[in-house]
Amino acid sequence: MNYREIQPPDYLEDYVKSFWVFDCDETASSYHSFRLAADGSPGLIFQHNDSGAFHKEGKKLPPLFLYGQATSCYEVKLSGKFRTIGVYFYPDALKSVFGLNANELTNSCINPTQISNGCEQDISEKLLNADSTDQQIDIICKYLFAKIKRNSSLADQAIGYALRQFIGSNGNVTLKSILSVLPVSPRNFERKFQQQVGMSPKLFLRICQFQGTLANIEDKSYSKLSDVAFENGYADQSHFIRSFKEFAGISPGQYQKQTSGLFQNLSGIAG
Repeated sequence: MNYREIQPPDYLEDYVKSFWVFDCDETASSYHSFRLAADGSPGLIFQHNDSGAFHKEGKKLPPLFLYGQATSCYEVKLSGKFRTIGVYFYPDALKSVFGLNANELTNSCINPTQISNGCEQDISEKLLNADSTDQQIDIICKYLFAKIKRNSSLADQAIGYALRQFIGSNGNVTLKSILSVLPVSPRNFERKFQQQVGMSPKLFLRICQFQGTLANIEDKSYSKLSDVAFENGYADQSHFIRSFKEFAGISPGQYQKQTSGLFQNLSGIAG
């Protein structure tokens, strides 16, 4: 198996965190299971699945699908030989790129042809007929740029500011402090955040906090998990463990022992 990330072109950098490519050349009868964590971002996946595919809850996912926020841990399976390209978006991209109410895709996915009068069928054919991964990524870039130009939904500056503060602090900022500097009522902010991000601001803050602990464990910043909990603002270690298990499906100690890197790299995949 081979996994790599690719940075987006400049004209997509406000919408796309990165592209990723995942290849497997093993036989069609083989299955790989991945426990994937909530990470606060939606995405788009194309799977060139002549002999392999993504499966979730026993269902084979379509060759091209757009997925929303995941609010808890879940498991996917990859079967056989496959070549998969993913787009890892910023949290509000379902609204800013596709004009969708993000709530509609939370913990779910959709074939883009279902939301655009069938015009995305052309991109599926182009991707299937492309000669290389680089060409496929170029096709996806042009598709996304066209969607952005056609989208009448303007980025909400208040939500954008809040997202930067939430992510930049790893969730260690209070919602009250953010609202105190924004020209919007708490109720309207909550409603807009749900529509543009797909979850409540409080849940998003918790996921950012959890992602901060993942980063600390991955880069071995601390030798003790209690120090990881303290650094990321958890009241105590038991609170940290409960939250980690909610979003990762396993305890931080288990994750520390068995992490392979793919857990975090593929944590955005949902269906």
